Amino acid sequence: MATCCIPWDDSGRFAEAIFRRGVKTALRGTKHLYVFGTAGEGYAVTDQQFDSIVKAFSEEMRGGGAEPMVGVIHLSLATMLERIRRCRDLGVRQFQVSLPSWGALSEAEMLGFFDRICSGFPDCQFMHYNLPRAKRMVTGREYGRLAGLHPNLVASKNCGDSLSHLQSLLEHAPQLQHFLSESGYIYGSLFGECSILASFIMNWPQLHALLDAGRRRDIAGMVSIQREINIVVQTLFEAVPDNRIDGSYDKLFEKMYDAEMPLRLLPPYVGSSDEEFRTFVRLLQERLPKWVPVPETHHA
Repeated sequence: MATCCIPWDDSGRFAEAIFRRGVKTALRGTKHLYVFGTAGEGYAVTDQQFDSIVKAFSEEMRGGGAEPMVGVIHLSLATMLERIRRCRDLGVRQFQVSLPSWGALSEAEMLGFFDRICSGFPDCQFMHYNLPRAKRMVTGREYGRLAGLHPNLVASKNCGDSLSHLQSLLEHAPQLQHFLSESGYIYGSLFGECSILASFIMNWPQLHALLDAGRRRDIAGMVSIQREINIVVQTLFEAVPDNRIDGSYDKLFEKMYDAEMPLRLLPPYVGSSDEEFRTFVRLLQERLPKWVPVPETHHA
């Protein structure tokens, strides 16, 4: 599963043509795509931007024979419910939700959140995006309880690589499909069936090879690919040295496929620069040339 980043033009408007191309390109790697995670700036869009992007995304996904998944991130549960309803009106039935992050939810508040979301839309399926930014991580045992209460909670998305947490997810909530980062997948696949959340989507062949190696429990094969991923990460933070929000990095990967992909983010967040992109690509070509695709050039 992979995200689709949102391109913004130099006036801060949704660059729809570039976005639609990006969805088509990503569909070559996987049919399981979503918008509005952290990298997709789901935390920053207005309702008008949200609706316009969901419409374009849904059209491209269905045109490619795939079902759209829409992320819903907000401090207001009421706003989240409104956005889900509007997406349902467009035929969307798969959603990715995150806990409100202004304050850490108590156990009762967390249970109430999932009850309002899942019970309120029984004809939809939900994946929970479990991340430290929400100030409360859902545990494997809690997922097991939630899955028993809500059959339409079908998946989790976890980006960490804590061995004990990943083991708990797979042992205490086997009802859910757990999407793990590349590094997390290497550990998780040792305990049971899980899936990959593609963070480095410029190399689909290597990600599919990693997925297959995990299914075979080919530890040597997974370790070999992980060594290359470590080089990618090292190179990424060498080219973009300060700590930035996810989309600043993910858009570098998308620009490798489409030279016209703008790197800017919605304010106040700062995206990577074109110079940082060139540095990243140059270093990666020197160290791991097979990880760098040839960008496509498009003309109006």
